[in-house]
Amino acid sequence: MEKPENRFVSVVYQLYTIAQDGSKQLEEQTGDERPFEFITGFGVALDRFEEELMKHAKGDSFDFTLEPAEAFGDYVPEGKHQLGREIFTVNGKFDSDNIYEGAVITLTDNDDHHFMAKVVKIEADSVTVDTNHPLAGKRLNFTGEVKENRKATDEEVQHLIKHLTGGCEGCGGCGHHGEGEGCGHHGEGEGCGHHGKGGGCGHCHH
Repeated sequence: MEKPENRFVSVVYQLYTIAQDGSKQLEEQTGDERPFEFITGFGVALDRFEEELMKHAKGDSFDFTLEPAEAFGDYVPEGKHQLGREIFTVNGKFDSDNIYEGAVITLTDNDDHHFMAKVVKIEADSVTVDTNHPLAGKRLNFTGEVKENRKATDEEVQHLIKHLTGGCEGCGGCGHHGEGEGCGHHGEGEGCGHHGKGGGCGHCHH
């Protein structure tokens, strides 16, 4: 079977979550000054997001909804982990500048995989983090306009490969699914295997 060609896609979009009563809440958006650009076939964006956009040419508007299973999956209660407060100390002092309720932090497991987590509770001897993607369990509605949809050049593909293998600096938010007991901050703690795609439409991939 012939491999589908890689497409360079540029879009401006609004991302809404849809509540059970049908009401919508704006979660994120991009503008003409900074559209979301990606190349298909590399797992940079959600698979269903790519599939929907492939139906549209440059200049087309789009409006589609993804169910949780097509986006960031169901919310998993096991995604919450209670970690020892000592993990988050720097030079013997708790890192309160970066670790506070509501903060989104990067954790590292024993296999040196990086993933994002949200600090949901800080107690005297522990810190509770949630590794579910912020949009897990949500129905997502994307509206917007396709600014470009064309075959990616060899140079663009090579540049992306270099970018993905060399790091993900400057990407949008990253989301993660996975299983495991405990999570390690800066490589400490019990291993917790997580991997996923993130941002509203998936800005980077660990």
